[in-house]
Amino acid sequence: MIAQPTSTPNTMNKADWIEGMARGMAVLESFDTERQRLNATLTAQRTGLTRAAARRHLLTLTHLGYLETDGQYYWLSAKVLGFAGSYLSGARLPRTVQPTLHQLSLATQLSCSVAVLQNDAVIIVARGIWQGPDLPTKASHNVLAYGLHVGTRLPAHATSTGQVLLANLAPAQLQTWMKANPLSRLTANTATQPKDLVKKLKQIAKQDYCAADQEHELGVEALAVPLRNERGDTIAALNLVRSHTTSHAPDLVTRWLPLLQQTAQALRPLI
Repeated sequence: MIAQPTSTPNTMNKADWIEGMARGMAVLESFDTERQRLNATLTAQRTGLTRAAARRHLLTLTHLGYLETDGQYYWLSAKVLGFAGSYLSGARLPRTVQPTLHQLSLATQLSCSVAVLQNDAVIIVARGIWQGPDLPTKASHNVLAYGLHVGTRLPAHATSTGQVLLANLAPAQLQTWMKANPLSRLTANTATQPKDLVKKLKQIAKQDYCAADQEHELGVEALAVPLRNERGDTIAALNLVRSHTTSHAPDLVTRWLPLLQQTAQALRPLI
């Protein structure tokens, strides 16, 4: 759904809100890893627009060069990479954490990510990828977690990084978030009832880490910790991801939580 402005001090004045721009950005954001090609009907469902309005926005974005089309379906064009490139070259967080992610991936022989919370999703802003034997091949496993990339949006309620970031929201912020975002089911392990998710978030806040077992995708488990700056503000989350097929390996918490926490602590004065 399209975000609506509020009159709180942290947001803009309603008089300054440009509805058309918000709708256009909502259409662009409706393209993600799970839905890379959309038609007008799917876009309408994902944005809350009417089908006619969704079609007009798709056509306009195509004319501007941000989308490509075969006449029925639309997908993002290479032009949108200009925004990502500008962000990655100028943003402090990705540049700061990237060398550490490479070291962490080498040390654990696992893939890792840093993600930030944005509305109902987390967005990966930096990635460390292990290319060794633990990486499933397409012939044996089609595990999405190993194909993630910088810029990927993932549902916050079903991911380790998202749950860590939600657990660190102020109570009023979390309550607002829970009211605004439906908890869609992705696997049998996904929490879809608000009371169940809140219960887990309280436990995550208490222990200061999150272990997620096949909540976003079957065959994938993850461990995440918050990344805080020197003021103590939680600004991102750091995680490790492993194929659930590694059945004889120690669980992620036992094996890697101390290192993950040490890594977060080492990054604290840098972010």
